[in-house]
Amino acid sequence: MNPEKLNGFEKTAIFLLTMGEDFAAEFFKKIDQKHIKKIGKYMSEITYISSDILDAVMNEFVFNYENDVNLLVSGKSFLKEVVDKTLDENAAREVYRAIDSDTPEEPFTDLAYIPAQNLVNILLGEHPQTIALILSNLSEEKAAEILCLFPDDLKTDIAYRIAQIGEVQDDLIRDLDGVLKTEISGIGTISRKFDGVEALANILNEVDRNTEESIIAYIEKEDGSMAELIRQKMFVFEDLLHVDTKSFREILQNVGNDVVVKAIKTASGELQQKIFSNLSERAAEMLREDLEVMGPVKLREVEEAQQQIIRVAKNLETEGKIVISGKGKEDVYV
Repeated sequence: MNPEKLNGFEKTAIFLLTMGEDFAAEFFKKIDQKHIKKIGKYMSEITYISSDILDAVMNEFVFNYENDVNLLVSGKSFLKEVVDKTLDENAAREVYRAIDSDTPEEPFTDLAYIPAQNLVNILLGEHPQTIALILSNLSEEKAAEILCLFPDDLKTDIAYRIAQIGEVQDDLIRDLDGVLKTEISGIGTISRKFDGVEALANILNEVDRNTEESIIAYIEKEDGSMAELIRQKMFVFEDLLHVDTKSFREILQNVGNDVVVKAIKTASGELQQKIFSNLSERAAEMLREDLEVMGPVKLREVEEAQQQIIRVAKNLETEGKIVISGKGKEDVYV
């Protein structure tokens, strides 16, 4: 795509893809079917958005808002407010980079826009250590999605190397980023320090159960103490048993019953009882009824529901509303 040749529908498609599904859904509610179809067509055809395209579209958006005499609003302030409300931290950082062109670019930001399978095809020719370094610099969700697509023997090797990552020279990261994007930008000899164990634990919290178990089993054979450290930093669904009552109720209040009923399909009896006992009598009764009438559910859907509850718990902890612990952690504070 050439920034100068993009039409309005293409620019809108790029903007909406950048802003995320929730924002796009609200936008589509306010336009007619004819325009939705045209924009949707362009959205479905986009598999990669380069940094120059993203810069051009976002800068034009900001320019139009800042120069529209009918709008008493700051373009950048408006856009950043929308971004904060609709995107997660990693996606928001991508948009801020486009808005603030004088801000140094974070390494590997362009990889966020490339489909995971395409990235796997690109990275398969790289050394496992190189792949580990790249994944450790991506968001946990993106890294987990990519890691799951590698062959089993390679994914376990990569995971083990992620856990071993320590201090890495920043110019090495920049050089690697430059190779992948064909543009090199070194910033001296400043070092970045990574907690490889924590990075891997966060990634494993996002992958499917088979991938998690195979990686942990592999690392267990190579380094039992490291495997235990990873387990301690992970937070899995059954760890909700160790969350105190007040925090547990806070988590349940932020999760829909449709998610809870799927999540507890494979939960232990002890965890199921904890969930029922922390709901109102009426809510617990309804949940039991929904569970009884629910037919067979794909294991993947159950695991997705459990992961959704875990993400809610982690978000609440990030907001300072609760404090949770992973496996091996005895103390819980609120």
